[in-house]
Amino acid sequence: MVSPDRPILIAGGGVAGLTAALTLAAEGFPVRLFEAAQEFGEVGAGLQLSPNATHILRRLGVLEHLLPHAVAPTGVVLRDATTLRQLTEIPLTESAARYGAPYLVAHRAAIQQALLAAVKAQPAIIIEKDAQVLSAEFGTDDVTLTLSRDGSTTTIKGAFLVGADGVWSSLRRFVQQDQPVDSVFSGMTAWRTTIDRGTAEALGLSSLIRFDKVSTFLDPKAHLVAYPISAGKALNLVAITRGTAGTKDWSQTDGQAALTAFLSRLGAPLQHLSTLTTWTRWPLYSAPAGLKWTARRLVLTGDAAHAMLPFAAQGAAMAIEDAAVLASLLGQHRTDLERALPLYEAERRPRIDRLLARGKLNRMAWHAAGPIAFGRDMVLRLKGPQSLARDLDWLYGWKEPREQR
Repeated sequence: MVSPDRPILIAGGGVAGLTAALTLAAEGFPVRLFEAAQEFGEVGAGLQLSPNATHILRRLGVLEHLLPHAVAPTGVVLRDATTLRQLTEIPLTESAARYGAPYLVAHRAAIQQALLAAVKAQPAIIIEKDAQVLSAEFGTDDVTLTLSRDGSTTTIKGAFLVGADGVWSSLRRFVQQDQPVDSVFSGMTAWRTTIDRGTAEALGLSSLIRFDKVSTFLDPKAHLVAYPISAGKALNLVAITRGTAGTKDWSQTDGQAALTAFLSRLGAPLQHLSTLTTWTRWPLYSAPAGLKWTARRLVLTGDAAHAMLPFAAQGAAMAIEDAAVLASLLGQHRTDLERALPLYEAERRPRIDRLLARGKLNRMAWHAAGPIAFGRDMVLRLKGPQSLARDLDWLYGWKEPREQR
């Protein structure tokens, strides 16, 4: 039984963990969240949040804090990276009316700060920073965590544990007979940087990269995504190239040969992006196939469960969906929390599998060459913008279980 002295425990203070804390508190559960870092600070740059996620954030009181710092793009433009020819544009202007919530792009830090602002308004949530989970013991009706905190070791008891500790999750081992479970390197690297609006205009980018759209440039070996953040004051740039594995660090700057080669193939004026010195390397990892997400009184959410490549721009959205589904099921089975575990995995896995398949399709299409690229371009022309938008109804039109009760 969950109680203030036996709350639900959450390991991880990123998007997955903070959203889980909010959804669980909304169901009436007391929550204690442990973040390993000394201070909250989302690494990276921008995130895309589609309506399947933003309708949840609106209910949780997050959207009101985020909107002043976000942009609602009017469309997603696909172009050939070399010729710069526009292949199609998927409209987003009707997203709010069509799906009941907006499509937003924003800086990761703004999203985290909006989540934290909503958390602070919830007295049921206690957050502890600089608290690293060392081990966990699962009893018949409780969980005991051993934590490294403030230079010492301590134990905390709770009713249930949510593992939201990211792509390199240490808690995965508890769903795999206590054996370490590593993420799988994809063979690709994300190069990320941000530039302010003035720099973008000075480089001559404004004719190609609009500050009211998501722009994607496709190449057989790589692709570039650009979209506005910080209320349109800056531009987020992400180049996906082939690459090598790296350390568990999001701020590497070495090994730029693949990035330089890609940027040199871009049509002018995009080649000017090679003059930027702020690119950082993010080797892309995904969760291993077939990983269980639940065991005993533990459930994995977000990247800890199903870290995926960014070809569908849904990593954060899936973590937010996970939180909503988990809280709803635990709320329905609050006297027997373990009953919710197989239900959670049964509900979430088909959607995640469908999204992973969509990501593989996008990867093949975006990095296509020769006849495959010709066929891709023909399909995009024949389907047209409105049909391409309808193809995403299953994804963007998803509603949390709470709305279906």
